[in-house]
Amino acid sequence: MFKKILVANRGEIALRIIRTCKEMGIKTVAVYSTADKESLHVRFADEAVCIGPPASAQSYLNIPSLIAAAEITNADAIHPGYGFLSENAEFSRVCQENGIKFIGATPEMINSMGDKASAKATMKKAGVPTIPGSDGLLDSIAEGLKVAHKVKYPVILKATAGGGGRGMRIVRNDDEFEKAWNSARTEAQAAFGNDGIYLEKYVEEPHHIEIQLVGDQYGRAAHLSERDCSIQRRHQKLVEETPSPFMTDKLREKMGKAAVAGAKAISYEGVGTIEFLVDKNRDFYFMEMNTRIQVEHPITEEVVNYDLIKEQIKVAAGVPISGKDYLPQMHAMECRINAEDPANGFRPSPGKITVLHIPGGHGVRVDTHVYAGYTIPPNYDSMIAKLITVAQTREECIVKMKRALSEFVVEGVKTTIPFHLALMDNVDFRAGNFTTAFLDSFDFSVL
Repeated sequence: MFKKILVANRGEIALRIIRTCKEMGIKTVAVYSTADKESLHVRFADEAVCIGPPASAQSYLNIPSLIAAAEITNADAIHPGYGFLSENAEFSRVCQENGIKFIGATPEMINSMGDKASAKATMKKAGVPTIPGSDGLLDSIAEGLKVAHKVKYPVILKATAGGGGRGMRIVRNDDEFEKAWNSARTEAQAAFGNDGIYLEKYVEEPHHIEIQLVGDQYGRAAHLSERDCSIQRRHQKLVEETPSPFMTDKLREKMGKAAVAGAKAISYEGVGTIEFLVDKNRDFYFMEMNTRIQVEHPITEEVVNYDLIKEQIKVAAGVPISGKDYLPQMHAMECRINAEDPANGFRPSPGKITVLHIPGGHGVRVDTHVYAGYTIPPNYDSMIAKLITVAQTREECIVKMKRALSEFVVEGVKTTIPFHLALMDNVDFRAGNFTTAFLDSFDFSVL
């Protein structure tokens, strides 16, 4: 087992990893930018190293600084968390070259799943259902139009190196194609340095359902059931839950088997997810694989009583998994509490938190790195907390979430709490009647 782990991240996920390391008897090293000097992950780690100024490119994305921090503190492993360098093949490779264990996927696995066109081809070969579309990247508008006619409109153009909804354009007819093609490529080049584009049939108003996976160094893989991530805005998740209200036992078995087959196809090591789009007929299609821990991992932990960070560390240290699949025994839901103003287009709201009261009680979990007096920097993601509730049924889980949200007090900045409170009262949401298009018709005037 590792003696010391450097956590190459910030915020709540860095604190989450540090907590599990302490329980495992493993020393921790926090890294921080000058903007995060007062963050809790810095206070609770055994050691802390400043790695640069606020800009991510000069701190949390600076591979030489991270490796130097690991070397001067004698860390024998690096946990990347999520975001930043968690799915960066180069970082994984540099860790290997410097004799530091990267607690995540190998460079080969990251490359095979990071490029979405090749990931789709890999999954198709493994027998995982994929969305009809182009075979790899498109070379021209003419080729794209030919594929669009074959799979029939609407279609979606996607950046192969994309994420977070960038480099994606929905096209409904030939007249829209050229403009969408040009804007998707331009945005993809600016965001990812790669303007490669592929095309898929656009699945309208689907459910976004992901399967949690774990694989070891010996070729074994298993799943820990699903999470429904359909409540999202501009492809950014806001609420997740498990089990999905749209799921059936038969569909769960089919999706679980497909996800495990996909993981075994690349001999996947670590924890990760395969994300699917599920249409109204409950036909499911591979969307992408995330070769890292997910933001929403706590809800899975709550319903199967399983510490995913601990398992991630054990797998990286060479401990075999049981190979057993897990099914949810409870119902859990997560609301992302972001420093944003939902009444004004979710405008970011950085600044100083003057008053903070964290909810508690049976079945309530809060993962956060903030406190009263903490200043939220404008340089990073706006998520400041994750509120998780767990109960015997979905209805009880929603009631508990509403109660917990009403106790959650954050003053000094705007947050998404009013949106979540309104959502918990929404008739369609409570009935489980929603898709990824749900917020397109949500009445924000009630906030």
